[in-house]
Amino acid sequence: MKKKTLQFGSGFRVVLGNPRVQAAQMVLAPGSSEGGPKNRHGRVDQWLLVVAGIGVAIVNERRHPLKRHTLLLIEHGDRHEIRNTGHRPLKTLNFYSPPGYTQGGNELPAAKP
Repeated sequence: MKKKTLQFGSGFRVVLGNPRVQAAQMVLAPGSSEGGPKNRHGRVDQWLLVVAGIGVAIVNERRHPLKRHTLLLIEHGDRHEIRNTGHRPLKTLNFYSPPGYTQGGNELPAAKP
């Protein structure tokens, strides 16, 4: 068993994982964003849970409001961006299946078919 107590600071940080799934926390400052119109995970599904704050997710050019307790599934290949539209940090807990990032937060290359 693995266990981790989360401490949301700033930025993106992988917090826990195994060969099948990975958890990471992300904190976006007011007015900031992560991703963009060309951002996508070629082999990884991402589950995003909003822990605090408000924002918007733009997935495949559609806007989805984000607030505390919103759960969003961004499937592999979906183009996406997460924006903080509030006045406080937007804090999210993200799960990636299969793992999508190194322990240092760099995106893993797409798996070979």
